[in-house]
Amino acid sequence: MKWNLTYLFESQEAYNKAFEELLPYLKRFAEYQGKLENEENFKSFFLLTEEFEEKLCRVYQYASLKSDLNKKDVAASADIQKCGMLLDQFASVTSFEEPEILAIGYDKVMEMVNKNSELSQFKFQLEKLFRSNEHVLDAAKEKLLANFNPLVGAGGDLYSMLSVADGTPKEIKLQGKKVMVTQGNWRSLITEASNAKDRKKIFEALYKYYDDHKNTYAGIYEEVMKGAKATSESRNYPSILDSYLFKNNIPTEVYTNLVKVASTKNSALKKYIKLRKEYLGISNYCSYDRFLELATSNKKYSYDDAKAIFFEAIKSTPVDFQNKAHEVLADGFVDVYEQSGKRTGAYSSSMPNLHPFILLNYNNTLDDVFTVAHEAGHSIHSMYAAETQPTMLQDYTIFVAEIASTFNEHLLLDYFMKSSDATIDEKIMLLQKAIDEIVSTFYRQTLFADYELQVSKLAEENQPINHEVLSNIMIKLYKKYYGMNIVKEKYKQFVWAYIPHLFYTPFYVYQYATSFAASFKLYKNVKENVPNAFENYVNLLKSGGSKYPVDQAKEAGVDFTKTDAFLAVVERMEELVDELEVLLKERKNGQL
Repeated sequence: MKWNLTYLFESQEAYNKAFEELLPYLKRFAEYQGKLENEENFKSFFLLTEEFEEKLCRVYQYASLKSDLNKKDVAASADIQKCGMLLDQFASVTSFEEPEILAIGYDKVMEMVNKNSELSQFKFQLEKLFRSNEHVLDAAKEKLLANFNPLVGAGGDLYSMLSVADGTPKEIKLQGKKVMVTQGNWRSLITEASNAKDRKKIFEALYKYYDDHKNTYAGIYEEVMKGAKATSESRNYPSILDSYLFKNNIPTEVYTNLVKVASTKNSALKKYIKLRKEYLGISNYCSYDRFLELATSNKKYSYDDAKAIFFEAIKSTPVDFQNKAHEVLADGFVDVYEQSGKRTGAYSSSMPNLHPFILLNYNNTLDDVFTVAHEAGHSIHSMYAAETQPTMLQDYTIFVAEIASTFNEHLLLDYFMKSSDATIDEKIMLLQKAIDEIVSTFYRQTLFADYELQVSKLAEENQPINHEVLSNIMIKLYKKYYGMNIVKEKYKQFVWAYIPHLFYTPFYVYQYATSFAASFKLYKNVKENVPNAFENYVNLLKSGGSKYPVDQAKEAGVDFTKTDAFLAVVERMEELVDELEVLLKERKNGQL
């Protein structure tokens, strides 16, 4: 239940050799400057790019995975840093590419592409380049910006060092027993805690770290925003938000409509919290109480159980889809359990033409079962894309990625609901699971997206960004979305420091909500036996990165330029909460 990295390289020595073999490519790329107008040079430059990136992907994945297994491993950290510097060097020596191609002109470039079938996979990339013409600078300025890329992206690295490498588990006493609280286990500890005092102790043991380092976290985030502002202004984008949406051609209204719907259509969310407060018997309901179950169960799910349940849940899908599910969860490609220094959370890591790897921090909970299905969805997506698309078109956008992962969660949830013995507690547990999925994926992620939008506007207006400003925004948002005053929770206002995506990949998290809305609609089509519904879904997965994500979704059956998909999630939330209310009353009155 560990990664077998020999799939990538037989030894560290083999990795080192492969890395060194990449270095001469930098000089070869530099030799093409000023020569791309020649058809043969144009062709060989792009084929050399494909060759380099295929080798680089294998090297980078090995270094990245090894580093994530132990963030305290100095040698592994050095390897991933060297890969990062190599990428920066590559960006620098090829900084002439975009201005030079733009100078050649669209017509001539497309003529050369159309004459050479080997270049067909670069056509979409080049069309996107010409679309971005107004945001591309001359060669000298592009090289200058490339030199500053390490500084612009330093925020994520600093966050990782502070949160993971320098972070240490906190020891506390629960019911007289010593317990180590970590990023990986604190949620399960709270779920299992028998009283409010212990839950508070667990939460504060984790979050106190963010209070202790609030100025550092705020300073890092300020630099993230400064870098985003500098980039957007240098490249003539109307706003920071536009600069992040432009690459994938996401209309701004997709983002703003999502925020508007989620921030105003949340009566069911507030009702759900009220129900939880009432039926859990908690007078002072806190945000971390969201992990408590309305119906209790001592059932644990081993990792083998999780796989078996997931495989059973997808038995109604086409055989090819099932086969890919088994392939992505094969031994050697999943690192299952938490260990000292290991990166927290879960992910699927995929590179073109390589088998995907999945990282978990498995704790035998029902949520972990869903995480297995979620990450398997990403990996299945990657395998379909690799099977169908050429190297340069396999890498799909984040926007589309979360469709595949949450689609699997819908499948799994329905399986649990159908296979239940239909006791009232089981019904309540499943309903809670469905509601919590909407809360965490749609409402919570949109709240963070709203936060990012507000802070980006402060950066654009040269307003101060410090821990007080950031915390106050979060306090107001929790009141707006949840109807909760998190000031009553010690350290909760520092939740902005807890969310790594805000530092690693700004304006990322909204895509969880949009993807959830899309997957919900696509899954609904499958359940309602809409003609070719599953085929349309798989075709979306097969399309990889060959189209803009909004277009991919529309072809599959979801139009993101409208609010329909978002409102459908709101309506589903209202239905589930009403159903839950009925069951809770029936259980209380002893009717079932």
